Amino acid sequence: MPEILYPINPDRNVPWNDLPPLPIRKELYQTIEILEKLGDAKAALARLHGRSVVIPNQGLLINSISLQEAKSSSAIENIFTTDDELYKAYSDQNKEPNGSSKEVLRYREALWSGHNYLQKTKKFDQNYFIQVFHEIKQTTDGIRPDFSNTTIKQSGSGSKAGQVIYTPPRGLPIIQDKLDNLITFLNDDEQYKLDHLLKMAIAHFQFEAIHPFRDGNGRTGRIFNIHYLTNKGLLDVPILFLSRYILDHKDDYYSGLMGVSQRGNWKDWLLFMLRAIENTSNMTFHKINDIVSTKDSILEYVKKDDRKFRNPESLVEFLFTQPFTKVKHLVNAGIYAENTAKDYLNKLCDMQVLEKREIDGHHYYLNLELYRILSE
Repeated sequence: MPEILYPINPDRNVPWNDLPPLPIRKELYQTIEILEKLGDAKAALARLHGRSVVIPNQGLLINSISLQEAKSSSAIENIFTTDDELYKAYSDQNKEPNGSSKEVLRYREALWSGHNYLQKTKKFDQNYFIQVFHEIKQTTDGIRPDFSNTTIKQSGSGSKAGQVIYTPPRGLPIIQDKLDNLITFLNDDEQYKLDHLLKMAIAHFQFEAIHPFRDGNGRTGRIFNIHYLTNKGLLDVPILFLSRYILDHKDDYYSGLMGVSQRGNWKDWLLFMLRAIENTSNMTFHKINDIVSTKDSILEYVKKDDRKFRNPESLVEFLFTQPFTKVKHLVNAGIYAENTAKDYLNKLCDMQVLEKREIDGHHYYLNLELYRILSE
């Protein structure tokens, strides 16, 4: 009888309190196919890291790409918003956004609050996961209590819709113990010597399998992915657009998770996550190049114009930190006085750099090229 490398979940209707602790057996990830794909993913991520660190103003990337990551990750949970709604809501940060835009902006705030938390603590702990969860859900709830009868059900409208496909571990001490095991696995690179990208993929499954909260586990887990990469120095700031790939391959993502719990199929799950890292690293790399080269082209165009813009470098830099700009943004940033800011933004509309839009009685100036790049 062949040796069992990974004990699977025997009954999807019963809490998986015997979810195996980490680490997993080496035989589950030390295969030629996985190691080859690991090399591809590492090379792509290293290229992205090298490109991002030489950009003088990383605000060009942080605001725009983190918003797209937030939008895609939220869409995985069927929280949809349009680019226009999202960018408008972000440009009006002093106002309370409505509906789905509010949910997406919460994700972005969680992305940054978690990043800042790890910058201070340097290590993962239960408070990190709880803080990210609190930011996403705007709640004071914590780890699922003993009486919480949480199950994962089949979505959609087919014949199997509503059927239980997974029941996570139940009982506060059990959940906390499994989280502690996960956290030790993440932090202790001496005891658990494993490539960081494989660790991230394994840990993402483990977190989703533990499912420590009543809601928001998917978004918390996807934020963790990016934070793990920055915590280990593989990225300086959380700019990897990983949720875009997961959204585009949503069925494969969920079937990969189920494949591990129901069949012990770590191979397909690890390959999926490594492909996601490789693909999104390459996509983000090219997106960064497009943003930077377009910014430089527009700056040169503005400098050559007869209208003579004062301090054009600061103006164009600011226009590439977010797609929608308002007069007060330039004023609050200390770049121009109100009349000058309004005059310059209108001139840029005449030059077809910006497009002026009136929404709810307020004027917004859309950076057409940045909007195009982010929407691709």
